Amino acid sequence: MTQTYDLILKNGTVVSPGGEELVDVAVRGEKIVAIGKFEASQAGEVYDATGLHILPGVIDSQVHFREPGLEHKADLETEARSAALGGVTAVFEMPNTNPSTTTPEMLTDKLARAKGRMDVDHAFYAGATNENPHLLAEMEQMQGCCGVKVFMGASTGDLLVKDDEGVEAVLRAIKRRAAFHSEDEYRLEERRSLAVEGDWHSHIVVRDVEAAVSSTRRLLKIARKTGKRIHVLHISTAEEMELLRDAKDVASVEVLPNHLTLAAPDCYDRLKGFAQQNPPVREQRHQDALWRALNAGIVDVVATDHAPHTREEKERPYPASPSGMPGVQTFVPVMLTHVNNGKLSLRRFVELTSAGPQRVFGIATKGRIAEGYDADFTIVDMKHKQTITHEWAKAKCGWTPYDGFEAQGWPVATIIRGRFVMRDGEITRQGGGKPVRFNETLEPAEI
Repeated sequence: MTQTYDLILKNGTVVSPGGEELVDVAVRGEKIVAIGKFEASQAGEVYDATGLHILPGVIDSQVHFREPGLEHKADLETEARSAALGGVTAVFEMPNTNPSTTTPEMLTDKLARAKGRMDVDHAFYAGATNENPHLLAEMEQMQGCCGVKVFMGASTGDLLVKDDEGVEAVLRAIKRRAAFHSEDEYRLEERRSLAVEGDWHSHIVVRDVEAAVSSTRRLLKIARKTGKRIHVLHISTAEEMELLRDAKDVASVEVLPNHLTLAAPDCYDRLKGFAQQNPPVREQRHQDALWRALNAGIVDVVATDHAPHTREEKERPYPASPSGMPGVQTFVPVMLTHVNNGKLSLRRFVELTSAGPQRVFGIATKGRIAEGYDADFTIVDMKHKQTITHEWAKAKCGWTPYDGFEAQGWPVATIIRGRFVMRDGEITRQGGGKPVRFNETLEPAEI
């Protein structure tokens, strides 16, 4: 029989938000071209997925890969490789590098740095300041830009738009959905003196619930005033979820595996500065509320906020220790463990990590297993048990907060646009990542 396809994924269970089906998937070039039942002789390559689940490629829509300027702790090449090893097919990288990504030239520089070095597909955020709203309309329309990022509270780096007038100016300048780190800088300034040296438990005192809630309340008011779409990142409080439940007209919602998995005070007892991030990991009642919101449909996206620092930096006494944890490689196994433990369904996981990002950000031809879409797949073994260790984690920082975590559910292959990038824990193709395309910035095609 004449070979019709380049690759067939056979005998696997294909998962979509609508259900699971034992079906084959055929790939030609970079695209999915057929779904059904096929003979092995119809393809140049056949992958036997018996006993495995074939998911749409997992998208991590919030990562910090630290390049340029902070390459001692991470860079685009090392962190993208870590992503591919963890079953992630695309990442959206944040602008708080050194220098920050606040001009078209800096965005162009990041895309140039990524070319030929990143194993996974990628896009970059434009960083908003009080001084650059006049540049943001141009930046958000650039190829490879996933949108505008605004820090309402100071975190790692020097990007900050803390005032309502500044936030409003940013939103009025742009057309696409903007992503927000929502903590109230005015309240944080008042409470920084409450930090107890060497005591990471005081992190949730300094960056308290009200700092998050007051910022999100202000943000929702401005979004409605301007009639603009917002994406509120790493929600950490029960109270914010109540606000966001009634704001689905303007706001999409992200939560992190860290906030769904770790809880105070235990995480600070065990991990000390290695558990520190912004907004902080909070008490169990907040984690419980995040899970309720996730399964109630309030949450649109789960992403990692992968934000590595070196061991030496994280071992500094609080508050000199920096905030942020690596997470892109542990994303899939940690969340699949929650699936196996009954915290969410596999279909909901797919909705939150592929279909959800596709919808929120308007990603072109990714996020679904459907004819005409990119052949991006995260293939997982839901029965495989393995302990996450520092040694397994390949982020440049060399550690993970999940060291010793007993995972069930493991990525066994990462396929991006029809090419295997990771197979059985080994990278098989390097540097082939391309910029992600978005519906709102599509260029006219040459006919």
